[in-house]
Amino acid sequence: MDIEGNTVSADGARDSASKIAIRKETFLSWEADDPAREDCPIITTGSDVSHYLVDLRDDGGTALTFRSIFIGIVFGCLGASIRTITVFKPTPIDAPSLFLLLIICASGLAWSKLLPQRSSVEGTRFTVLAPVLGFLNTGEFRIKEHVIATFIALTASSGNVMAQTFAVQRIYYNTQVDVATAILVTFSTTFFGYGLCGLLRSLTVYPSEMVYWANLNMVTLFQSLHFGTRSHRKRMRLFWFAFVGMFIWEMFPSYIFPLLSSINIFCLASQHASESIQNVFTNIFGTAGLGLLNVSLDWESITLAPMTFPLIPQLNIWVGCALSYAVVSAFYYCNVWNLRNFPILSTEIFYPNGSIYNLSAVFGNTYQLNETALEEVGLPHLASSNVWYNISNSLAIGGLLAHSLLIWGPYLRDAVRDVHAVTHADPHWKAMQRYKEVSFWWHLCLLSLSLVSGLLVIIFGKTNLSWYAYLVALLLGSFMTPIFQLIYAHTGISIPTSFLTSMVGGMITDGHPVSNLYFAGWSNNIIGQSLTYAGNFKIAQFTKVPPQAAFFAQLLGSSIGIIHIFVSASIVSSHDNILKSNNGTDIWSGQALQGLNDQAMIGSLTKVLYGPEGPYAFVLVGLLIGTALTTLQWLFTKWPGVGLVNLNNIIFPIIFVSFPPPGTISCIVIGTISQFWLRKYHPVWFRKYNYILGGALDGGAKCMIFILSASVFGAFGAPIPFPNWIGNPANGNYDYCNGNT
Repeated sequence: MDIEGNTVSADGARDSASKIAIRKETFLSWEADDPAREDCPIITTGSDVSHYLVDLRDDGGTALTFRSIFIGIVFGCLGASIRTITVFKPTPIDAPSLFLLLIICASGLAWSKLLPQRSSVEGTRFTVLAPVLGFLNTGEFRIKEHVIATFIALTASSGNVMAQTFAVQRIYYNTQVDVATAILVTFSTTFFGYGLCGLLRSLTVYPSEMVYWANLNMVTLFQSLHFGTRSHRKRMRLFWFAFVGMFIWEMFPSYIFPLLSSINIFCLASQHASESIQNVFTNIFGTAGLGLLNVSLDWESITLAPMTFPLIPQLNIWVGCALSYAVVSAFYYCNVWNLRNFPILSTEIFYPNGSIYNLSAVFGNTYQLNETALEEVGLPHLASSNVWYNISNSLAIGGLLAHSLLIWGPYLRDAVRDVHAVTHADPHWKAMQRYKEVSFWWHLCLLSLSLVSGLLVIIFGKTNLSWYAYLVALLLGSFMTPIFQLIYAHTGISIPTSFLTSMVGGMITDGHPVSNLYFAGWSNNIIGQSLTYAGNFKIAQFTKVPPQAAFFAQLLGSSIGIIHIFVSASIVSSHDNILKSNNGTDIWSGQALQGLNDQAMIGSLTKVLYGPEGPYAFVLVGLLIGTALTTLQWLFTKWPGVGLVNLNNIIFPIIFVSFPPPGTISCIVIGTISQFWLRKYHPVWFRKYNYILGGALDGGAKCMIFILSASVFGAFGAPIPFPNWIGNPANGNYDYCNGNT
């Protein structure tokens, strides 16, 4: 049985009466594909993606060349520097992955055209230069070089949250982390995840059902850029039209006409309503509240998800959004835990009277929890949205454990069987057997070196983390990694891990925020880096990049990412006082570091907040409730004729963690059009254009946001607001929901 509840045969194809018996080779030959075909299958399962969506072609090109490595290093250094600098800006920005992919492509094409090649000197008196020119310019810039350069750049620029941890220690704890410690910590937290994922790749990468849906737009763009068939040329025309159109359009909702980001008839109709009605409307319908029934014309609010994630996960998201609306509203208006004293939507913590809680009052100058001061000041209180966020995370984690073992158990069994047989049904995996695999021992050595590096830091560094807490952090991350990979690869949706790791860390690190930072950093990075590593290896499998080349590219990119440490240390040493202040300046701000430190301090209060005697003890009970609900679901699936709904399509972990985005209605509309109407009734168009169109819209919007952030939003200087008018009101919220003043 596959992820969407369809019965699956041994080779991964769906057993369905509607499945058209056609030769798979027809859909793997993109030269012959005809948009008028009516026998195209509906893309539903991971096997469908492998057989009918992603091109099986291997152009035989070289992956690791001087050109691909050099371009990757240059843009990796640039991306890492920009990413680190903007962490300390009032408006953080990030170079979009699609922007890097495109600019790397342009650079590679320019390199191949402008630099002389071996053939230009062969047979002349300069023949002696032929090997050098052949090394510098291997000719046409092909797909494998492009993928390798992109892996290096993206891995380097994505960075590691531990660089921010070192900055927090310097600013708030007056602790200077030496270079050796910083490098060893970064090495350990990054490569432990790589090593672990490498050992599990037969389960988490090779099978067809491990799709990593969020990466399909990149795969289709890589292939469309480099495979010059008529079909791919038409895809690229659509891509550039959509990219440029969205690039221009995004300027309006983001800067000129922000009302377009959130249009709500209730907010617009409440301008002359009483204060109490305006307050309710702002809480329920406004962007400062839950945003119920908001329509957004801003792609940044919609995101790529509705065009990428399969319909079943999206249906679960929509149910989860409805649940969040209902629960958070009930918590607030029923005044559970006196939640009416606080905003309905906030991540802050409060005193009982509604004022912001002063964490330094209970942690003091040493930032060590003072239980006497805590008794005098009292426990902090959470807002309605924050209470539900913590409960829902607990429910989701319990449900995910049960769902992976019970609902997806048959898939795991088949995957383990295939691992033992050293074979997989996936055609892309079979096509990759011509290349040498990354040795099991390489990953085991990487894992062992990461473990030892971490132990050295724990013993000799300034982490305040005990050796047993370090081992618990590794065990927690290692245990959760394959489970989180399973749901992310199958559905494209990730379950947040920070609450779990911070809570466990708070229970065993004895109230010290720095210890909690390092504990959560190790656990979160093991999971996060494993997801990134596995997703990139899936891209490599789809694009036929040799595994050893993909392995080298990601290790090189992560090594370049050490730039984050040095750029961060330089900024902190130069602007220490500004970063520590609450307000910062128009140029520099420590808000990201302050948020990270506050999160660590709140995590250090886990025992008193979520323990048996704490006010939010019910949060931990959510682990048991989530497990019980999924177990009941599994039991009901054993009874025939339970109802019209396929119970296997219910994914409680996704339902629990789905909080309404600003443009929920827009997401539902686009998701329905893309993943239901187009996928079912226009499968040829969906197969050819859906993912390339989604990537174009997302890339165009993100590139405009990047430019606006750098120029007028204040990322690199004072912000330049657009003149006020009816679409950009001078006072209040841009959606005209102005209650709770």
